Amino acid sequence: MEDYTAKDIVVLEGLKAVRKRPAMYIGSTDVRGLHQLLYEVLDNSIDEAMGGYCKNIFVSVKGKTVTIEDDGRGIPVDVHPKYNKSALEIVLTELHSGAKFEQKVYKVSGGLHGVGVHVVNALSSSFEVFVKRDGFVYHQGYSKGEKLTPVEKVGKIEDGKIIWIRSISTNFHFNSPTGTLISFEPDETIMETAEYSFETVSGRIEELSYLNKGLTITLDWNGNITTYQHEGGIEEMVRNMNKGKKTLHDDVIYGQIKFNGEMKDVTKNGKENDHGTEKEGATPSTYIEFAIQYNESVSENLLAFANDINTREGGTHVSGFKGALTKVLNDEAKAKEIIEDDNFFTGEDVREGLTAVISVRIPEPQFEGQTKEKLGNSNVKGMVFSGVADYLKRYFEDHPKVSEIICKKAFQAAEAREAARNAREMVRSKSSLSATLPGKLADCTLEDPEKTELYIVEGDSAAGPAKQGRDRSFQAILPLRGKILNVEKAGWDKILKNNEVKNLFSAMNMGPNDPYDPKKLRYGKIIFMTDADVDGSHIRTLLLTLFYRYLKDLITNGHVMIAQVPLYRIQKGTTVKYVYTDKEKDEIVKQLGNPIVQRFKGLGEMNADQLWETAMNPETRKLIKIQIEDAKEADSLFTLLMGEQVEPRREYIMTHATEAQNIDV
Repeated sequence: MEDYTAKDIVVLEGLKAVRKRPAMYIGSTDVRGLHQLLYEVLDNSIDEAMGGYCKNIFVSVKGKTVTIEDDGRGIPVDVHPKYNKSALEIVLTELHSGAKFEQKVYKVSGGLHGVGVHVVNALSSSFEVFVKRDGFVYHQGYSKGEKLTPVEKVGKIEDGKIIWIRSISTNFHFNSPTGTLISFEPDETIMETAEYSFETVSGRIEELSYLNKGLTITLDWNGNITTYQHEGGIEEMVRNMNKGKKTLHDDVIYGQIKFNGEMKDVTKNGKENDHGTEKEGATPSTYIEFAIQYNESVSENLLAFANDINTREGGTHVSGFKGALTKVLNDEAKAKEIIEDDNFFTGEDVREGLTAVISVRIPEPQFEGQTKEKLGNSNVKGMVFSGVADYLKRYFEDHPKVSEIICKKAFQAAEAREAARNAREMVRSKSSLSATLPGKLADCTLEDPEKTELYIVEGDSAAGPAKQGRDRSFQAILPLRGKILNVEKAGWDKILKNNEVKNLFSAMNMGPNDPYDPKKLRYGKIIFMTDADVDGSHIRTLLLTLFYRYLKDLITNGHVMIAQVPLYRIQKGTTVKYVYTDKEKDEIVKQLGNPIVQRFKGLGEMNADQLWETAMNPETRKLIKIQIEDAKEADSLFTLLMGEQVEPRREYIMTHATEAQNIDV
C-alpha cells in the first residue's frame, strides 16, 4: 500500500477550485457552460432590475469578448471593515461572498450562492470590471482569477456624465451616475469552445425583457444592434408563443398575486404591479405571475421562471400551478355537467393545448445546483396552488364561455387518453416486441440502456448496410417506411393509428408523454440516420417534431442525436477522405489533385464498412446531440414550419431562402 498521510491533502485556495472542477459550477465546459458564463454576469444586472434600480442593460458579443453594462447601483468599492480590502475585489475573488444572503439590499434575486461572477472571473483569460459610484469610475483587471491591477479610480462623473477617464479600452453606453460594466473572454484552455450562439443569447435576452416590464436590453452582436423591450410582459409573451396557432379564446388569462402574510390579488392595482423596492424592514413578499391561453393543438407549452431564472426542470412552483389548473377545471366541468365524476380530468387532460408562463419571485429560493434549473422551496407549491386556484375560480365566474371551451377541450383529451393508454401498453415488454415488429427491428444483444443505441434509418435500402455494418452487441436498427406522420397537424386518433409511430414507441419502450424514466428506456441513445439530401432532412424534421411534441424528455436529457452522414468519398491512391459539404469537397479535391470522387445519394449506396466507419463507429463517427436551448423559439418554429397555416410558412421561407445550405437541385 502507498502511504496516505496529511501531506496528501490538497487545499485549493482562492478560485483554483473553480478552475480545477469548472463543471461543478457551470454545469459543463462545452457550449452550454460557455453561455452559462454570460448568464452569470447578466443575471447580476437583472437582479438590479428586479429591485427597481436598473432600467437599461447593454450586452455586447464581439468575437470571444463579452461585455455587459447596466445602469444599476454599481458594485460597492469601499473597503470592507472586516477583510480590509475593497468590496469589489471580495465579490470577484472570494467564493460565497455577496449581498444576496440577506434580504436587505436585494429583496429577491437570482444570484444566491455567491459564486456566479467569481466563476466567470476564474474561467476567463481576461476579465475587467468598471464601476460608476460616488462621483467616480473605478476599475480592476484579472486574468484566470488572478488580480492584475488594484481597485483604482480611473475617471470622474458629474451630473451623470463622465467628464474624464483614463485611456482604457472601454466605452460606457449609459449617461448614468451609477452602474457596472464587466468585460471578459473565456479561457480556452478550460472551455471547449468560445463561439457563442446568437439564437441562444438573444432568446434569453428576449425572455428577460418579457419578464421585466419597462426594462430595455440592447444586444450588440458583432456590430448588429437589436433592442428588446416588452411592456406587455408575460401576457405578451404568451400571445407571441401562440402565433400561428388557432387559439380557443381571444384574451390571455393573466393573474398576479402577492403573498406577504396574506394573499392579495394585485393584477389591476397600480404600483403593486411593480416588483420593485419595498419599505425598509418589511417582510419580503412573494409574487406570483402567470398567463394562460389555450389553442387547438394537442401539445403543451409551459415555461416556468423563479426570480427570472428559467427553471427548465420545473419545481414546486410548477407543481402548484399544474395542481391548481387541474383542480379548478375539474370543479368547473363538474358544475357545468360536462363530467360526472370528481377529479375526472388528469393533469395531461387539462394541459392539452395549453400555452402558459408561470413566474415567481421569492426572497429565499432554493435551487437544485448552481445552474438553477429546478426550484425546491416546499412552501411555494402551496402558495402558487392557492393563489392560482383562487384567481382562476373568480375569472371563470366572470368568463363562463371561456371556462366551457377549455373544459370541453379537456374532455376531448380525456376521451383520447384511453386510446393513448392502450398504445402505451403495447410497448411494455420485450417479449411483445417480436410480435409487434416482425422483421422490422434488428435488436441488439445488450439490455443496458447506458450502453445501447437505436439507429432510426429510412427504408429497407438503408437498413441493409446498417444491419451488416453495425456492432450487434449494442446497436439496434429500426427502418422507417417512407416519411412518418406530421404530428403537428395530426390529432391523437391519427397518431395512435400510425404504424411507423407505434413501432417507434414500441422499440424505445416509451409512449407519447410518458413520464421520463431512464431505467425503462431500452436504448440510451436514439440516433436519426437519414440520407444527406432534401428527403433525408424532411424525415429528420418529422422525427424531431414527433420527439419535441411527445418525447421531449428524451431530448432534454440528452438521448436524441443525429448521425452525420458523408456526401462524398474522395480517394487518391491509398488516401481516402469522407466529406460532408460541397465546400469541403472542393477544398480536398484541390489539395489532392484529380482524385476519384464518389457522391453518395443515399445510405443504400454505401457499403457496410463505409457506413460503419463514417456514421456508426463510436471512435470515428460524428454525432450531433439535439438540445433545446430556447423552448419558446423551438415551439414557434415547429408550429410555423410544420403547422396548418401556409402563409406564415411561405413568408418565412421567402425571407430565409438565401440562408439555406446543402439543397439538391
